[in-house]
Amino acid sequence: MRRSSSYLVLGSGIAGLSFALKAARHGHVVVVTKRAKDDAATAFAQGGIAAVLGEGDSFDAHVQDTLATGGGISHRDVVELCVRAAPDRIRELAELGARFSHSDDRGGPLDLGREGGHSARRIVHAGDITGREVERALVHACSENPNIEVLEEHMGVDLILERDSAGTKRCVGAYVLCKPTGVVHTFAAPVVVLATGGTGKVYLYTSNPDISTGDGVAMAYRAGAEIANMEFFQFHPTCLYHPAAKSFLISEALRGEGAVLRLADGQPFMKAHHPMADLAPRDVVARAIDLELKRRGQDCVYLDITGKDPSYLRERFPNIHAECLRHGIDLTNDPIPVVPAAHYSCGGVVTDAQGRTTVAGLWAIGETACTGLHGANRLASNSLLEGLVFAHVAAEATRELARDKIECAREWQVGEAAPSEEQVVVTQNWDEIRRFMWNYVGIVRSTKLLRRAARRIGVLMDEIREYYWDFIVTADLLELRNIAQVAELVIGSALARQESRGLHFNLDFPRPDDTRFLCDTVVRRDLPPHARPVN
Repeated sequence: MRRSSSYLVLGSGIAGLSFALKAARHGHVVVVTKRAKDDAATAFAQGGIAAVLGEGDSFDAHVQDTLATGGGISHRDVVELCVRAAPDRIRELAELGARFSHSDDRGGPLDLGREGGHSARRIVHAGDITGREVERALVHACSENPNIEVLEEHMGVDLILERDSAGTKRCVGAYVLCKPTGVVHTFAAPVVVLATGGTGKVYLYTSNPDISTGDGVAMAYRAGAEIANMEFFQFHPTCLYHPAAKSFLISEALRGEGAVLRLADGQPFMKAHHPMADLAPRDVVARAIDLELKRRGQDCVYLDITGKDPSYLRERFPNIHAECLRHGIDLTNDPIPVVPAAHYSCGGVVTDAQGRTTVAGLWAIGETACTGLHGANRLASNSLLEGLVFAHVAAEATRELARDKIECAREWQVGEAAPSEEQVVVTQNWDEIRRFMWNYVGIVRSTKLLRRAARRIGVLMDEIREYYWDFIVTADLLELRNIAQVAELVIGSALARQESRGLHFNLDFPRPDDTRFLCDTVVRRDLPPHARPVN
């Protein structure tokens, strides 16, 4: 089956749905999403959205906090764009019906939180379920819009490229797997937007949902787009440590409200690692926890907020309080056992300040993209902000292009592929990749371990490539293919950056090297990793 629309959006998180709502003013939008329309990483975001809305705060302060956290390679023009656009994007969400927390029940000023790396209280939140509330509002608004069609249980396979009259390759659509039927359909559109979210499932332990398999990054790379900064993977310092908890995130907002990280004997330790102590940027806190655990041979550290008023904690963090209670931990009385887990990719598909990739007709927004905002380390609560801002600018930039007609898009060819009777190959390779990525390419790296990982991923990529062409595609096979591609990109980029900066820490090169590496690490399918200067 061949389908055509003005816009084709892959992904239904904050970036994809925000774009769809604005693009729907100018044409028909088809949104493809792997599971239910509200099953996106956005819904798992607890902390909030960073925006300058409080007295005593300023755009300049937010810009400087972002640049300082980014390790010198954030792009200032993009930082300025996002910071200055934030208040308007927050107001738009409120107008859509997103219910943010206010300082009182009478609709007073927004209750602004503070998180690590921020010099002021500027985190707009909805209790501790901000992402869930934002996703709810966006899903509802999209369901009311007749120009938006959301296809659940559909997954992108690959982008479709054709040459235009000038001989330039252009993205004209995507092959999309309908998961319930197993049939691959052809979707054509003059504007194709990747908003598939992150890549956290490439690691064994992650705060990300199961859908975060790097589909957009992998598809863009295979299509010849530039990918940047994949070595900068953020490990959230505080995920709940409990055998029955599946990577439940303990929001950084707790530390913003006074929570202290302690060792098993109750000793606080962050002051020894950074002047901001428990409010240090995430890369510092994650490495500090990793170091302390390895030094002492312990399994976890403890996040202690028992000094705060219990009624305040239950009201401010109802979701976290309830989840901890479910596992026998009362955060009003008990320190919470926590460990770091893979959380956010600061790298992704290279875009300009409008979301345009290096492949004509293809756009990328949200965590899938590398816009230059985050640099070597993302400032807390700048992620949802980036998705909102780039959904807005990309919708504005593509409004004229959406009127173009795509005359031809090649149908999917099954060829001689047959149904597989060897699914164990998929599960075995899936487990192996995630385990060696955690052990060899984690919070602290070394050149020896990275080279070992490179050898393993090279072998596995050959196996997966052969398996892909021999058998009919399934969602599991596609996700395996994508996490393998992401793993190869992370490893190659980490080997290329022979220094330590932000989220990338190599024991063999423990200091930053501004003379060689004050730049982005850019990878393209037909080129080895190379540098892109930052502005």
